[in-house]
Amino acid sequence: MRAVLCEAFGPPESLVVRTVDDPSPGPAEVVIDVDACAVSFPDVLMIQGLYQFKPDFPFSPGGDAAGTVAAVGADVTGIAVGDRVVASAGWGAMAEKFKVPATSVIPIPDGVATEEAAGFLYAYGTSYHALADRAELKAGETLLVLGAAGGVGLAAVELGVAMGATVIAAASTEAKLAVCREHGAALTINYELEDLKTRMRELTDGTGVDVVYDPVGGAYSEPALRSIAWNGRFLVVGFASGEIPKLPLNLALLKGCAVVGVFWGAFTQREPERFAAEVGELIAMWKNGELHQQVSATYPLERAGDAIRHLADRQAAGRVVVTIDRR
Repeated sequence: MRAVLCEAFGPPESLVVRTVDDPSPGPAEVVIDVDACAVSFPDVLMIQGLYQFKPDFPFSPGGDAAGTVAAVGADVTGIAVGDRVVASAGWGAMAEKFKVPATSVIPIPDGVATEEAAGFLYAYGTSYHALADRAELKAGETLLVLGAAGGVGLAAVELGVAMGATVIAAASTEAKLAVCREHGAALTINYELEDLKTRMRELTDGTGVDVVYDPVGGAYSEPALRSIAWNGRFLVVGFASGEIPKLPLNLALLKGCAVVGVFWGAFTQREPERFAAEVGELIAMWKNGELHQQVSATYPLERAGDAIRHLADRQAAGRVVVTIDRR
């Protein structure tokens, strides 16, 4: 099979496409013929050696894929060869075949395009865990989403709306904010042109937001925390900016707020029963048409490096997807 490989840490342009052996499923594993693989910020960081996980070389980036089941291992039930599925793992999806634990595989609802399904588990799983479990977001509360036009950010916008919150989307361009409004954001902030702290206070009549969803880190984290409401919850989701902020902890004291870590990958392993329940809830929303993953750009497997560069350069408004054509 063809696979995109990271043979040494470096920029997206250092990735290569090689022919490697097809994987075989072990017990409780599934091999998927990949049709589409979503690109995420962990891919940007992982290939540079900047992520918390560092796979052995060579490895394929890509943690989320959609396609058709090609083979199942012993002890696998409820999954059959030929099923259309989406699956999530740490890496390895940017290839023609993807081997994953059977527990990470879910069926793609009828009528959902493969490109839209790719990345669903990571984006919506992360955001739902953050909002439902870690923040306990309630109907009527106000939610600020930083980096709102990114994959997990846009998922957080949609889920916040579905959960009855007033969503404020913050992003760097008017085009990105327009996408956020299309997905339900009631209010928007262009933090390249507007002062984030000032606009947050203006939009909430001085009370601040109840929940901050921050997958970006960097320069916007502290002003967002400074404008959080009493008893607010600040969700530390990731550091897409590449900078881990140093937050003044006196703000947590003065605001009576909580700074809460969100590590979806560890959650799926440590709390499998709750994870399975959340997947069921997300699938129900998916089937009901409440969730619509935005795909902003697609690239063929041979240009996977360009796809990762597109995301790294903050050009995406939604998901970036690598597609595979076996013809």
